[in-house]
Amino acid sequence: MLKIENLYKWYGSKLAVNNISLELKKGEVLGFIGPNGAGKSTTMRMLTGFLPISKGKIEIDGIDITKNAELAKSKFGYLPENAPLYMNMTILEFLTFCTEIRGYRGKEIKIKVKDILEKCFLDDVKNQTIHTLSKGYRHRTCFAQSIIHNPDFLILDEPTDGLDPNQKYEIRNIIKEFGKEKAVLLSTHILEEVEMVCDRVIIINQGSKIYDGTPQALKNHFGSPKPLDQVFREMTTEKSKE
Repeated sequence: MLKIENLYKWYGSKLAVNNISLELKKGEVLGFIGPNGAGKSTTMRMLTGFLPISKGKIEIDGIDITKNAELAKSKFGYLPENAPLYMNMTILEFLTFCTEIRGYRGKEIKIKVKDILEKCFLDDVKNQTIHTLSKGYRHRTCFAQSIIHNPDFLILDEPTDGLDPNQKYEIRNIIKEFGKEKAVLLSTHILEEVEMVCDRVIIINQGSKIYDGTPQALKNHFGSPKPLDQVFREMTTEKSKE
């Protein structure tokens, strides 16, 4: 579904992403984590076509994103961090608009919108103007647009940011269900989320991939089991003082 080969990104003389390769297949939720400044966001932006690739290759469903960006982008849903919204629209109007620009017409639009409102628990507030919504509801609306066309591949950047514990639980369950048949790349700083949702996790640090395996194996990375946050800290700093 997703294949990244020997990916590099330079900003002038600064190497931000250093020879990263990974594969993601259907039926898998992959956690993509790293400290601030590790190159995670830069990798995500190249993957979604927002940044040009300095060197390497990205294929989505066998389509090279540098050669056919429009077709490659049609294959995935994307929830960026701080996703933009049209504040003067209602949720219903916004999701209808998103469905239309995805190419749906007529009755298909109503069916898609009705389904996504129910799935993302937005039906009760569908007629509220977006600027009146809490941060949690706005984020849930952004999440809804990312899956409204039922993509085979989903890219999520901090999908539970700003949500209360109940909303986080609901969204995480949606991601887990989605990941049973689809491919999901989940970027998050919440290690609890990685443990609860992800089948596999990749850690990058200083632009390079330093771990690729299951969350459980990550806990045992240094021999005896340790909490994920402690292992993460030891792997991404010179040495944990604890």
